Order: sequence, then structure tokens, then C-alpha cells
Amino acid sequence: MSYAMLLDALDTGGVWSIARGLARDVRVYTSHLAQCDLQRRNDLDGRGNLSDDCMDAGGRATQGAVAEEALVSFTQFFLKTCLDQVKFMEELVQPDRLRTRILTWVEEEVRGGALPVKAGSILEAILYRGALPRSDVAGILGASDRHARRVVAALSERGVLVSKSTRTPLHLAFPARLASRWMPGLFPEKLT
Repeated sequence: MSYAMLLDALDTGGVWSIARGLARDVRVYTSHLAQCDLQRRNDLDGRGNLSDDCMDAGGRATQGAVAEEALVSFTQFFLKTCLDQVKFMEELVQPDRLRTRILTWVEEEVRGGALPVKAGSILEAILYRGALPRSDVAGILGASDRHARRVVAALSERGVLVSKSTRTPLHLAFPARLASRWMPGLFPEKLT
């Protein structure tokens, strides 16, 4: 449930995952879940039965009462794990270097004849803005609408641009085949 909520709220496309962080220390994670099943120790232990406040690995409420301190401890562990995974992804993706890696790839593709000249200008605009209305492409390229459509088509064919329709804004895509170039270290390299 937490993964689904964070996936929706953060719009990560599934790249970021709390499951990866929890899997790094299964023993501690399961220990926290077990603590959620403990009975109250005394009248000073929390506000009463809090069984609905802890979830198991499948997102189901655990049975039994839990001490409020166990809930606090689990919440702290969970949030620290979330932050750890954000830091992990930041170090892996290196967002400050992402632009350089993408534009270097574009330059190589242009030199090799796979992409039209100035294709990098479109990707750079999308990196800066997040999305690019199609009507802005010709102006960015300093070219005709027809040439702008050709450049967009070439980038789309390479799988680096996407849009919901031919009239909606363009967005950057991260095709799996370019993951090792654009985000080195995101996936383990193949063993030979």
C-alpha cells in the first residue's frame, strides 16, 4: 500500500521503490512487524489497542494489540528507509550529470547520422521545462514546422520522446536500452 501511494504521489514511473530498501534489511523489517503484534505491557504503554496501525508485508493490518512505541519505532524505521532510498537513487542517477549524459548521447547520434542536427535542443528544453508543447518546437529549432516534425519523429523513433497524442506536449522517455548510458549503475551490468 505504501509503495502504491508513493508511486502515485512521487510519479517515479516505478524506478524508486521502498521495497528495495526494506529488502536490504529484512531482519530489522520483520522484527518491527513482529513488535506490532505484542500485547500492551502496562497502562503507561500507549493509548490502548493499536492493531490497525501496523501493517504486514502485504499491506494487511496485523492482529493483536501493539504498543505505541512499537508503532513509532516502525514509522521511524520506514521513513529512514524511504530517505535512504531517495539518497540511493540520487547518487545512482546523479541528476546534476544527467543533462550532460543525455546531450553527449544526442551529439554522438547526430554525428552518426541517426538524429537530425539540433535534436539536442529539444531534449534540453524538455529537461529544463519538464514538458514541451509541440507548438514551441519550431521556434526552439529556428526551423520550419515541417522540419520540427521530422526532428520530433526521429527522437520519438529512438524512444526518447513520448506524448499521449499527436497534439499533447512532449515528454522525455527513459528507454531501457539507454539506461546504462543515461543512468549508469541503475541496473547491474551483464556478466560476460
